[in-house]
Amino acid sequence: MRIQVSGKQIDVGDALRTHVEDRLEEAVGKYFDRPVEAVVTFSKEAHEFVSDLSVHLPTGLTVQAKSRANEIYASFEGCTERMDKQLRRYKRRLKDHHRSRENPIEAIGAPSYILAGNDHAEDAEPETLQPVIIAEMETRVPNLSVGEAVMQMELAGAPLLVFRNEKHGGVNVVYTREDGNIGWIDPRNSQ
Repeated sequence: MRIQVSGKQIDVGDALRTHVEDRLEEAVGKYFDRPVEAVVTFSKEAHEFVSDLSVHLPTGLTVQAKSRANEIYASFEGCTERMDKQLRRYKRRLKDHHRSRENPIEAIGAPSYILAGNDHAEDAEPETLQPVIIAEMETRVPNLSVGEAVMQMELAGAPLLVFRNEKHGGVNVVYTREDGNIGWIDPRNSQ
């Protein structure tokens, strides 16, 4: 398993790096026997340490977890426990997904933009309706079934996921509604 451990303005020592590698190999090894890729980033906000964990599974899906604690090891353990809970919850579906999928998950690159916020007073009218682009990036849009998209969204802890529906190739969105249910937007079915 390839594991990248880094710190944002924090020196990650050999002891912490070894602990992270051993703990991740143990946690992910319970569910997958093939190598995967993991990225762990440590940072500090005020008096708390923050651990961000992203594990790319051999099925093509990604599990993400984040945790905060007063100690760096405790923040990582919280992260690992959340990831373990997600993997345990989806273990059967992840294995079934891998067996039933003939080809790996494909993704296309799509431009992604960050627009400037409204700096005007609430009553002031903007000079133009054209937004100001302050950053440009590329986002991966995976080709998934609706069920896989919901699972990926929940594994990533994201409020929404844009994906290409593998059934018809159209762009769809799944999102978490305020009532706790999952919403699905399929413009192709609006006709």
